Amino acid sequence: MTTIDTLSYYNTNTSSFVESTQSVQMTEAWNRFTSILASSSLILDFGCGSGRDTKYFLEHGYIVEAMDGSEELCKAASKFTGITVKHQLFQDWKSEAKYNGIWACSSILHLNKKELKQVIGNIKDALLPSGIFYTSFKYGNFEGERNGRYFTDLTEASFAELINEVTGFEIVEEWITSDVRPGREEEKWLNIILKKI
Repeated sequence: MTTIDTLSYYNTNTSSFVESTQSVQMTEAWNRFTSILASSSLILDFGCGSGRDTKYFLEHGYIVEAMDGSEELCKAASKFTGITVKHQLFQDWKSEAKYNGIWACSSILHLNKKELKQVIGNIKDALLPSGIFYTSFKYGNFEGERNGRYFTDLTEASFAELINEVTGFEIVEEWITSDVRPGREEEKWLNIILKKI
């Protein structure tokens, strides 16, 4: 199972994915993330999917850039948000330090652990000093193919192990939530906010 297969899933199932995610309210995560950010901060929505979170941040006065690895999702998100969503793979992306916040909601969980270390290191480099990084993973110890996509599930312990190998971040808070999509409440998610130090 590769990145190509996962992207093929999103490119093929764009409509159903957008339909199941675009109206989902991520209120708790949005509030925890934005409460640490100054108003009009520059946020990167890293793997923006349907564009739901990009739109929320734009509507709340933030300056937002967005990217996704799926070409079809980029088109859908651009249309939904009114900004141009950049088509790029996580593994190929690098930026100078310019972002106040980077939001990676249910996105980098499609990378394997080696790729995760590299990409989280690049995220750290792209944040300004004291920049904030939010990410989320399905809760557990599974790594591999599930329903046509590659997943790395993490727990607090396995995430701590991973982040210890990427110096320069401190964990601000972690919390577990149930999936907010109807009928998926039994699925648990690990949410993490980190700060660049």
